[in-house]
Amino acid sequence: MSVIKDTIARVKQMDRDQIEFQQAVTEVLETLEPTAQRHPELVKAGIYKRIVEPERAVIFRVPWMDDQGNVHVNRGFRVQFNNAIGPFKGGIRFHPSVNLSIIKFLGFEQIFKNALTTLPMGGGKGGSDFDPKGKSDAEIMRFCHAFMRELFRHIGPETDVPAGDIGVGGREIGYMYGYYKKIQNAHTGVLTGKGLEYGGSLIRPEATGYGTVYFAAEMLSTRGLDFKDKTVAVSGSGNVAQYAVEKVIRMGGKVITVCDSSATIVDESGIDRDKCCYIMDLKNNRRGRISEYASEYNCVCCEGENVWEVLRKQGIKADIALPCATQNELNAEDADALVKNGCICVAEGANMPSTPEAVRIFQEHNILYGPGKAANAGGVATSGLEMSQNSMKMSWTREEVDQRLLIIMKSIHKACLASAEAYGKKGDYVTGANTAGFMKVARAMLAYGIV
Repeated sequence: MSVIKDTIARVKQMDRDQIEFQQAVTEVLETLEPTAQRHPELVKAGIYKRIVEPERAVIFRVPWMDDQGNVHVNRGFRVQFNNAIGPFKGGIRFHPSVNLSIIKFLGFEQIFKNALTTLPMGGGKGGSDFDPKGKSDAEIMRFCHAFMRELFRHIGPETDVPAGDIGVGGREIGYMYGYYKKIQNAHTGVLTGKGLEYGGSLIRPEATGYGTVYFAAEMLSTRGLDFKDKTVAVSGSGNVAQYAVEKVIRMGGKVITVCDSSATIVDESGIDRDKCCYIMDLKNNRRGRISEYASEYNCVCCEGENVWEVLRKQGIKADIALPCATQNELNAEDADALVKNGCICVAEGANMPSTPEAVRIFQEHNILYGPGKAANAGGVATSGLEMSQNSMKMSWTREEVDQRLLIIMKSIHKACLASAEAYGKKGDYVTGANTAGFMKVARAMLAYGIV
């Protein structure tokens, strides 16, 4: 048995209940077989076996009190996966679905995503099964403070630098950073996604969505194409989706969908800038449901279905698909329908939103497919730029940060293509992203010896 198959089998046996983590490990390691054949020194040093084990995983209770005086207890997580090339770096997610498997899969993916950015950042992830929906600001503040009361022991500007993720935006980062600063008596760059007033970076909120569109544009350019006059389907309606929609509009594309956990809207006339601003106000300020958009603009609203289900069932064409919601949202049936209806490009704004079967369909039909660890790396790249600004005690302009983000996304695209070709899979962005990110981390691990 090869070291790759042996490592996958070991993970499936030891972490048999962690389905998402098994999926992530399998997807990455299966593309790394050529690296094992070409670099026996990595096999001898146990790199493949070591890289699938986190350096540490911390699980802790988070007790907090609601506005009625009732005590609740949630579970908190921080998985510090690999710091071979820099401090652990990865978001904090607040969502009822959060468990150890999901945090490990996200942390594992983060290793390679961060390596691709060219910035010195390791991989980690954290979160809680706390649901911020329907909670008051005071309740969210009390929860964030309670969460940080334990997390502060495990993070630091040169140790582990968390950021936001699903359910954790500027408000939550502010509450957590304020509490960290108070108990540590220090003003350091220990969290990214901070407000501009206290160390944040311009373009950080926009970065993941913008970066996904920049990466998709690079993929399209390999076939002499661009976004102009293309019909684009976007899933989600949070931070990533909002700014992906904004950037597509600026590049001349027509976005026809967004969704949240309750419904999907299809606006075939196109979501223009005014409509995009309405979505941002609805989700960020009023914290409403996307169905309100349908009432405001008199368009189709499908309750209880995600974007890809709706496109499939209604036979709606999309030239470009940007899944920006959550893991495993786009399955084989959805992928097949996208291909049959003329989709030419898929770029993932979320982490692992396409199932393995869906990815296979995209690849078999020669669809331009950008996996999340490459296509959505813009968010963590700009977090890295925020860390740099914090270290230098200075701020860059919006234009400067956006230009650096564009350069990074172009660099990631170039690295993916070069690595794919080097390992015999020309044009395969999955192989390219995995091998490019892995080899950078593996060489650092090799240099350190067995640690």
